[in-house]
Amino acid sequence: MYRLNVARLRTIAARHGDKTAYAVAKRTGINVSSAYRILGEQTQPDLNSALMLAQAYDLDIRTLMDAVEDEDEPAGAVA
Repeated sequence: MYRLNVARLRTIAARHGDKTAYAVAKRTGINVSSAYRILGEQTQPDLNSALMLAQAYDLDIRTLMDAVEDEDEPAGAVA
C-alpha cells in the first residue's frame, strides 16, 4: 500500500510558492476542499489527484508516495 508523504508535498509546494492548500489547489486543479483534506492528512488522494499533484510540480508520482504496511489486510491477501 502507498500513502502520500504530506510533509514532502508541503516542502515541494512551498519551493514553488504554494504555502497553503488553496494555492496547491489552484496550481493543480484539485478541488479546494480536497486539497485541504489531503494536506490536513484527513484523507489520501485518489489516483487522479495524486497524478495531478505530481504533474503540477513536475515530479514522478513515486516522489510523493511512501510504501507502508497495511495492517488491516490479512497475511497473504492479494491486492
